[in-house]
Amino acid sequence: MKITPTEFKLLRDYLEERSGICLNEDKAYLLENRLTSIMESYKCKDFSEFYYILKGAQHEELDNKLIDTMTTNETLWFRDSHPYSILREKILPSFVQSVSEGKRDSVKIWSAASSTGQEPYSIAITVRDFCMGQNTIKKEMVHITATDISDSCIEKAKAGIYDSIAMSRGITQEQLNRYFMKENTNAYSINQEIKDMVKFQKFNLQDNPIILEPHFDLVFMRYVAIYFNDEFKKGLYSRLARILSPGGFLVIGAVETLRGLSENFDMLSHAGGLYYQCKR
Repeated sequence: MKITPTEFKLLRDYLEERSGICLNEDKAYLLENRLTSIMESYKCKDFSEFYYILKGAQHEELDNKLIDTMTTNETLWFRDSHPYSILREKILPSFVQSVSEGKRDSVKIWSAASSTGQEPYSIAITVRDFCMGQNTIKKEMVHITATDISDSCIEKAKAGIYDSIAMSRGITQEQLNRYFMKENTNAYSINQEIKDMVKFQKFNLQDNPIILEPHFDLVFMRYVAIYFNDEFKKGLYSRLARILSPGGFLVIGAVETLRGLSENFDMLSHAGGLYYQCKR
């Protein structure tokens, strides 16, 4: 089913309004490829009819399906490795120091585009291993909030069950043996200790994150802002600066930058990777 330029603009603007996702003019094929099967299930004769059903606000389920279908849920365990080296070797030790100095009694971490859970569970595993090697911060002091706009991703993440293909992407055999249980020949579940360290909930990055937590000490926001326009990014990073505690940390994707988008952070480097610290 082909989409006309007018239909593309209507659906593109609707998607951006609902989720912040911005599609360039050359992405009409994405709407055609990803939405056709949904349209057929609702017996829409064309994209115009589909749009007006969406706008009718009578099908919240359809609205959720649109966002689920158009969000890119590419993820893997310990993606890029550098952020986890930074977390283990720089960020967590700085929290240990502030706890020992009596400046904090907890650590609050936000995984802001958690997809099907690999990122927040990777953070939890890193935190758990770190806590086992020292006595200042206990894992019970670390609170990890994981959010995504996709209902289906949140449900998969909460279940914590992954097939063999997902488990082949970034997990070592040692980690597999230590933190996962085999469900059947093609599925593994993350153990309860790690699962209990993460709280999942739905969240739209257009909203103010203060509704999640007044202050976070560390935010992982990786490979999600690339789908937003620059104006949206500026507002997003401004909101992050306001909810990060003084000196709090921000980790973004390896191909992403804050240059020209925010002056609220100092750029730091470690082990070949970059991360940011809130100036205030």
